[in-house]
Amino acid sequence: MGSEAGIVRKPRFLGLHGFRTTGAILKKQIDTKWPKSVLDKIDIVYPDAPFPSQGKSEVEGIFDPPYYEWFQFNKDFTSYTNFDECLAYIEDIVIKQGPFDGLLGFSQGAILSGGLPGLQAKGVALTKVPRLKYLIIVGGAKFRNESVTQNAYSSPIQCPSVHFLGETDFLKPYGLELLESCVDPVVIQHPKGHTIPRFDEKGLEMI
Repeated sequence: MGSEAGIVRKPRFLGLHGFRTTGAILKKQIDTKWPKSVLDKIDIVYPDAPFPSQGKSEVEGIFDPPYYEWFQFNKDFTSYTNFDECLAYIEDIVIKQGPFDGLLGFSQGAILSGGLPGLQAKGVALTKVPRLKYLIIVGGAKFRNESVTQNAYSSPIQCPSVHFLGETDFLKPYGLELLESCVDPVVIQHPKGHTIPRFDEKGLEMI
């Protein structure tokens, strides 16, 4: 009797994959790069984004199709299509498969993850689910759409966050901008580009 009460639930993360990939691809990237010592401490659920890919995927020839995207955007990343539908879709996953303690995002999924706590705090997204407590951002950036940024970053992102910044990642300058909106972020640098990195010893200690 009572043994159940002593079991501490692992933090559960919703894993948001990159543009024109899939949940299974992100899972494979993380499972092959991150050590068991890290993966044993968290549970991650990897859904596919709601929209079938509307163009060529960067992972063609590496991973098999189909591929998905969270929303569409113009060249400057300032105008979005299907963004509200994307937010509703994520909330629906959280309602049906939650509760989730945090978000883990890569690339387009990381941009979403970094913006969602602010959108939730402002009452424009994830209004029917508990507050997000943690963020793991890999290759992230800020939203560029004005109406989204006004809500997403108008006050600092309070929840604890870990940010992976790649030396040669084309998004690194934008990932640094995102850090400025976070309260006390933990930063793990790695020498690679826009990818899920392996851990070195220092990064492992930090996480």
